Parts: sequence; structure tokens; C-alpha cells
Amino acid sequence: MSKKRPGGESLPSAPSTATDRSPDREVPAATPAPAPDPKRWWALAVIALAQLMVILDGTIVNIALPSAQRALGMSDADRQWVITAYTLAFGGLLLLGGRIADLVGRKRTFVIGLAGFAAASALGGAAAGPGMLFAARALQGAFAAVLAPSALSLLTTTFTDPKERARAFGVYGALAGGGSAVGLIVGGLLTEYLNWRWSLDVNVPIALAALLGAPVFLRDRSGRRGGHLDVPGALLGCGGLVALVYGFSEAEPRGWTSPSVLTLLVAGVILLAAFVWWQSRAASPLLPLRIVKDRVRAGSLATMGLATIGMFGVFLFLTYYLQVVLGYPPVRTGLAFVPISAGIAIAAAQIAPRLLPRTAPRTLMSSGMVLAAAGMVLLSRLTVHASYVPHVLPALLLLGLGMGLTFMPVYATATAGVPAQDTGVASAALNTVQQMGASLGTVLLNTIATGATSRYVHSHSHDPAHGGATLNEGMVHGFSVAYWCSAGVLLLAALVAGLTVRLKTPKHAGNDAPA
Repeated sequence: MSKKRPGGESLPSAPSTATDRSPDREVPAATPAPAPDPKRWWALAVIALAQLMVILDGTIVNIALPSAQRALGMSDADRQWVITAYTLAFGGLLLLGGRIADLVGRKRTFVIGLAGFAAASALGGAAAGPGMLFAARALQGAFAAVLAPSALSLLTTTFTDPKERARAFGVYGALAGGGSAVGLIVGGLLTEYLNWRWSLDVNVPIALAALLGAPVFLRDRSGRRGGHLDVPGALLGCGGLVALVYGFSEAEPRGWTSPSVLTLLVAGVILLAAFVWWQSRAASPLLPLRIVKDRVRAGSLATMGLATIGMFGVFLFLTYYLQVVLGYPPVRTGLAFVPISAGIAIAAAQIAPRLLPRTAPRTLMSSGMVLAAAGMVLLSRLTVHASYVPHVLPALLLLGLGMGLTFMPVYATATAGVPAQDTGVASAALNTVQQMGASLGTVLLNTIATGATSRYVHSHSHDPAHGGATLNEGMVHGFSVAYWCSAGVLLLAALVAGLTVRLKTPKHAGNDAPA
């Protein structure tokens, strides 16, 4: 049950169980409350390892990519597939992975995802050519799509006490928000002191450690008997997401008006529209629409999507700014992102869990997005002569604190009150929004920055006073324009959270669950 605060709003509550005493649900009086799992904090450690590994791989190869390109003889046109192959498979298959977790069992799919991810990582580390590396990255994404929703749904069902649940989601939110920055740090260290292959091989020991702990510390029921996989829904939903991600990834090199790009984007929209239509009629839908019809949950999902759209430009643009404009080596570039990771970890694991029991989730989300937007505005003021401590550091601290304050209540609120049989797919929906937001944000902001850079260089090419500095100045100008756009997106996220995440937390299973 949700806890009331004086303002009439409710705190995120644990998913309803057989002991829920909602007015619309009859509960046998003799049903005892389940005792807390004595190994739940060890279970959190196992889940956190898996989550960290999945998030790391979204960015860990970024700094290693130039070395990998030289070693494998990749062309400039093909190198993007090291990133895109992962995001395509991950974002496109998440909903399917979530439903498989609900049908087969979360613990079982968690173990399968871990083992598969480790094997795919080892394959990528041993790649003898570009094609082998692209295939390995796609396999990583596919197994991550099974692993990520299993991990989040296991967390949701393991921690049912509101205070403990807030702490657990604080740890999870810190990893979700800071893992990308940590990936840049680790990628820089491994590339400079070992070689680029270790940016993939590092996943193997992490996965093995989680695999050893999973059978001992994780508890879960078996898969739902009599359930059926929604094959048409899987084809429509996954096909639509893959088409959109692929279309957005091709928009930058080919142009937004390219026939192939427009075809992919239109096909993605049509397939997703057909997916929604089918989900309202399917007997066992891949994504039960009751999960996203709740205004609070829908607002939380939209806030997460907008936050990741605005955030991921930071990693891309600031990496180039530090290495190309300021001349930082890989390790120093990676370490430069420590403040944003620290800010996210402190806000998500320490500040937000203490405030959430007494503060409306929408207040934390909106405040966090405003702080992050302020950090973006500071980044928009960077020049070719800026220094790290007075100019970059304050922006990263604001971004980290803002994102941490947002991620923790988003995860807690978006997964609260979900019917037990739908926790896997609800977790997958949240992960899908985050992954799609990251992909869309990277592509859109990169297109904006590239266009602004080209216009700046062209307009100043006749000015001999700029000389060789024109390209760097144009790059910084393009980044500045993109940062202003990111700030606008983050302020929109603050508005969405304030307007939608304001009533009760999502309804309990008794209201929506099928008979």
C-alpha cells in the first residue's frame, strides 16, 4: 500500500503481494506477511554487478574505438556499428526480454543473460575483423535485453519494505546514471595501459562473479505456467524499435532527407502503431497496456526518456572537447568524468532515499532536472581556452546531482504497484525508454552539433584572423548549441514530472490484473 503524506500524494510502494489489503482485493485473513529475505542485501550486490556491466558497455568502447579501428582496419563509415550494433539489439529486444523473464522466471533468465553476455564479450575481445566485432556487440545487446529487465524485476520483488526499497533503488539508480561515466573512465584506463580488447574482456570476470552469487543469493518463483509468448507483438514491437534506432543511427551520415532514413523512420512508426493496436487485442500481450495507462507511471517513463535524451550528449561532446580541443589523453579524459559519477552516486544512493519518504517524487524529479539543466547551461559557455576546474567541473557536479535526484525516484515510482506477473515487462519498458532516449539523444544532438559547426566554419572561413583555430572554435560552437538544446529537453522533463507524477502511485494488481 502507498503511504500518504500531508499533501495528499503517495510514496512509491512495493509491488502488491497476496497480503495487500486494498478495498478492491479480497485477501484471506490467514495469509501471513512474507518474511524479508535474509540474503536480500547480498542479492542486491549480485544484481548491481550485472546492472553495472550492462550500463558500462554502453560507453566503455567509446574511448577504445580509435584503437580498435586501427587494429581491425575499420573504415570511418563502418566504425559507428561498434556502438550501433549494441544499441540496436539492446533497445529493440528489451520488451521481448522482459516478457521472457515473466514467463520463464526472472532468476533463470538473469543467469542465461549473464552467461550469454560473458560469452559475447569474450567473442568481441577475440575479434579478428570488423564483422566479428560487430556480431559480438549485437550479441551483447541481445543478452543485455534479457539480463536488464530480469535484474530490475528481481530488485522490485526482493525489496518490499518501503525504506529498504528506497535504499536499494538508490544503489540501482546510482549505477544506472553513473555507469555510463564509469565506462568512459574504465575504457580510458584499459585502452592506455593494456589494449582496446580489454574493454570487452573486462566483462568476463564481472559476469563470472555475478554467476557465482546468483544461485546462492537470488530467490524467485518459477515462470508463470500456462503463459504464452506474444509472437506477433514481439515481431511488431521489436521490429518497430529496431527500425527507429537504425533510422536514427543512419540519419547523421546519410542525412534526414535520405530515402532510406525516411523509410526506416516511417516503417518504425507504422510498426509501433500496429504494435499498440495489437496489444489492446492480444490474449497474452507482450506489453499489457494497463502498465503504461497509469498517469504516474507514464509520466515517470517520459521523464526518464527525456532525461537520457538530454544527458547522453554530455558524454559524446565532452569526450571530444577534452581530447580534441584541450588535448587530454584517454585516461585523463576518463578521469575527468569522475565528478558526474560521484554526483549521481551521492544523490541517488544517499540524498534521494532520505528525502523520498518525506518529499513528493515529482518534487525530486523536477528539482533534479532543473539542476541538470543549469549544468548544461554552464557547459554551453565553454570556449577553446577554457580550463577544467573553473569551467567544466561545476557543470559536471550539477549534472551528477541533478541526474541522481531524478533517477532514483523514477525507478522507484515507475515500478511501484505493478502486478506480480508483469514486473519483468514493466522493468523492460523502463529500460527500453532509457535505451531509446540514449540512442535518440546521441543522434539528434550530434546532428545539431555537426550542423552548427559546419555553418560556423563556413561563415568564418573568409576571416584570416581565425586561421587554424577555426575548426576547433566551430566544434565548440556546435557543442554549445547542442548543450542549449539539451538544457531545453531537461527543463521539459522537469515540466512533465511536475504535471504528471502528482497523484497516487500506480494501482495495485487487483485493479488491472487479468482474472
